[in-house]
Amino acid sequence: MTVLTPRQILDHLVSFPTVSRCSNLALVDWLEGYLTGQGVKCFRHWNEDRQKAALIGHAGPWVEGAVVLSGHSDVVPVDGQAWASDPWVVEEREGRLYGRGTCDMKGYVALSVWALVEAQRRGVARPLQLALSYDEELGCTGAPPMIETMQGVVPKGSAALIGEPSRMKVITGHKGGTGYAVHVKGYEVHSSLLPEGVSAIMEGARLIQWVNDHNDEIQSRTPGAIGARFHPPFTTLHIGRIQGGTADNITAGDCRFAVEMRCVPDDDIEAHAGAFRAAAEALDKALKAKRPEAGVHLDKFFDVSALRPEVEGEAEALACALTGENATGVVSYGTEAGQFQDAGYSAVVCGPGDIAQAHQPDEYLEVSEFQAGQRFMERLLERLA
Repeated sequence: MTVLTPRQILDHLVSFPTVSRCSNLALVDWLEGYLTGQGVKCFRHWNEDRQKAALIGHAGPWVEGAVVLSGHSDVVPVDGQAWASDPWVVEEREGRLYGRGTCDMKGYVALSVWALVEAQRRGVARPLQLALSYDEELGCTGAPPMIETMQGVVPKGSAALIGEPSRMKVITGHKGGTGYAVHVKGYEVHSSLLPEGVSAIMEGARLIQWVNDHNDEIQSRTPGAIGARFHPPFTTLHIGRIQGGTADNITAGDCRFAVEMRCVPDDDIEAHAGAFRAAAEALDKALKAKRPEAGVHLDKFFDVSALRPEVEGEAEALACALTGENATGVVSYGTEAGQFQDAGYSAVVCGPGDIAQAHQPDEYLEVSEFQAGQRFMERLLERLA
């Protein structure tokens, strides 16, 4: 089978419209066929309805201690975005590679696939693994079951390099996050009879005010040593949309909104989440005492672990050696790195591209960044040999 260049692999990957709401199996089928054709051992982890799969690859000796190259297969939609070219075809213009996912993060995945094939072809003393997840864009929900599956089908790796776009800077920390979809159920009456009904919107506003007050309390504290490195240097709670009500003169029967929390690594995200749940439970009890039909329902819709800076971390030392950088940084967005760390891997984020391009119309990856990523992989292969 012909060995493909990183750019040829990228062209293939982008051609698959793996929007999170859709199946990724066409991409996984092609990629598994290519890798196995080059002698790389591949395994799948299927989601519940078997419409999506994570792909796990292993090159080199069947021993523990692999370097894991971690990426995700899914991309965000292009609906409603004005593109100057076909988003599912890589187009090079003025030193940039345009296409959905070139930056976030099929550019890194293409480089990882190339490196895995090269590791198998050249022969390496230390193994290299690929961990390609699904549903990262839906709250990093696909990585934890994939990582759990990895423990039973391939030898345990030790250092995980998560290739989210960082302009090839080594990122050793990021915020964690969780979120709750909130449904406040009211009881409709004419607004002239307000005391006899329950306005879901007015009652929901009590929880929204709780969020405002909790943010004020958080921001009054002195940031911790790790939190102080972030911008902003504290945990935040946010509500971006609210829906509810049927008419100006009817107490709202329903109110829906979502609360997202982004937590610095040295803060206890469960303490914040638990405090919010307690406030919701207290409101639920009060509403049911007035009208048994009323109440509050919470549904957790994402849960992303923070990436904590490690003391003498293996992944950090490796990434710094490969990039030639001594300085490291932190970011406020979330990745799958914290989930690898939770599973016992040393982890960092380091990948080509600028996060500002992620999810944008005319998303692009600079050719120079793609080339820097390939040099990174070349140095990694030298070390593995």
